[in-house]
Amino acid sequence: MGDCCETEQGVYVDSLLNLEWLRKSLVREEDSIIFSLIERSKYPINSRLYDESAAASLLHLFIKESEAVQAKTGRYTSPEENAFFPASLPPPQHKLVETFGTYQVLHPSGACININSKILNHYLNTLIPLVAAKGDDDRNYAATAASDLACLQALSRRIHYGKFVAEVKFRDSPQDYTPAILAKDREGLMKLLTFESVEEAIKKRVEKKAMVFGQEVELQENGNYYKVKPELVSQLYGEWVIPLTKFVQVEYLLRRLD
Repeated sequence: MGDCCETEQGVYVDSLLNLEWLRKSLVREEDSIIFSLIERSKYPINSRLYDESAAASLLHLFIKESEAVQAKTGRYTSPEENAFFPASLPPPQHKLVETFGTYQVLHPSGACININSKILNHYLNTLIPLVAAKGDDDRNYAATAASDLACLQALSRRIHYGKFVAEVKFRDSPQDYTPAILAKDREGLMKLLTFESVEEAIKKRVEKKAMVFGQEVELQENGNYYKVKPELVSQLYGEWVIPLTKFVQVEYLLRRLD
């Protein structure tokens, strides 16, 4: 039994450091992000959910409590997961997850990189007003918070995959990255990580997916109507998701030789 678990863990670790597997995972995360945005668009902004005039907003409370439950059942034992409130996480509290092994997949200095505060700030101040209609329905705050959390976790997971991509790229070509790392050359690292043709292809793909996933289906032909504007998803990737992913990659690489 133990040998079987160790073999499965080895396969899991190897997959996280396989660039083709990572690319497929990033493509799948596009689906999760788009579907979560469609779900969030069902509700108006519901701005009282984000009111911090008290000690914390209702959304913050919802995220903290949800993450605590998920931590107890082992979510944050995975190196792919990054909590929004890591200081508040309890340890796993079930015999099944207490036996989970720890995986040293990433370089220790870079493994702890967590930019969820940036993601949450962008989400609240930029994305919600673009996705949700103005107004307040005075009742669906818990459901709205649940859809917010789904969006945030999907975005966080996709963006923090940058740590794994950076590790793979460094292992494949350490000679390309080491001089810039030693010189603390953020701009040079960003140039090494930037492939404009790939980024344009990603933006076009997510826009097309949003058209397919989010189109309203009607019996009468009344033109195309989308739950979330496809061009908005492309904009989200071009101005936010891709740049933040590369930011994570640069920060990781700067710590790779520590």
